[in-house]
Amino acid sequence: METSLLLTLLLAPFAGFLFNIFFGKKVSRNISGTIGTIAVAVSFIVSLNFFFQINSTKQPILVDLFQWMTLGNFNVNFSFLLDQLSVLWLLFVTGIGTLIHIYSISYMHDDENLNKFFAYLNLFIFFMIMLVVGSNLLIMFIGWEGVGLCSYLLIGFWYKNQDYNDAAKKAFIMNRIGDLGFLVGVFILGYLFNSIDFATMKTAIASGQSVDLGWLGFATLCLFIGASGKSAQIPLYTWLPDAMAGPTPVSALIHAATMVTAGIFMITRLNFLFDLTPDVQMIIAVVGAVTSLVAAFIALVQNDIKKVLAYSTVSQLG
Repeated sequence: METSLLLTLLLAPFAGFLFNIFFGKKVSRNISGTIGTIAVAVSFIVSLNFFFQINSTKQPILVDLFQWMTLGNFNVNFSFLLDQLSVLWLLFVTGIGTLIHIYSISYMHDDENLNKFFAYLNLFIFFMIMLVVGSNLLIMFIGWEGVGLCSYLLIGFWYKNQDYNDAAKKAFIMNRIGDLGFLVGVFILGYLFNSIDFATMKTAIASGQSVDLGWLGFATLCLFIGASGKSAQIPLYTWLPDAMAGPTPVSALIHAATMVTAGIFMITRLNFLFDLTPDVQMIIAVVGAVTSLVAAFIALVQNDIKKVLAYSTVSQLG
């Protein structure tokens, strides 16, 4: 039952993406938008179900689909973890996502590529759910890269304007800088623990397994660089104000509510690693505080309302 519900949660937006990308042009605009919205609403209903279940049982749900890869002692399972943290984030992603899909039906009504817009939005929700519910860093990384791709597609959605294309490329490239840091951190953690599964790493630390704190500190610093790229922290913050060039629903969904919080989610998910590296925690605190203040001061002198919102978002993320 839980496996079926989880697959429904994950695959409903992907089904909406497939429908709109292949059949969206052949049906009316309203149907295209309605199918895309219903797909995300289904995920929201399933998220609510998991929320109430975990709230009552206080037990996390692990859904293990299959063993993905094995290299000596190193195993990666294609599995998903639903606990209080991931379910809370699911409510953000699917709840706000549903509202913005509804708004987009009328906002994008006259756009000739309406079906493509809803396809990209649905694909974004699919990858964001995967990022949130993945039980290991590799599945999180699939979602991480996927939301970056969808961000690029949606910022440059009105591709006939070269400024929008430039903003999309800037966001894509600056996110790749952060993603390289994320990958290096994943490789180091895989080397240290022979696993990149959250529960396995947490158990290893709780059981007193000796870990090279120097390498662990470097790994958490690399992960924070990844978080800085995705969550627009200094110095990787300049892409977010430019990203507001995309359609307003994109700015609302991706660059104010969901994707930019992925870095914060990742650090919260791996809090048991960051607790062992107080020097990196200090760096995070300083970068967050500086970002918060600098972005707030920049927002004070902006004339464009979307730029004000963008710098406000950067400040809040800090």
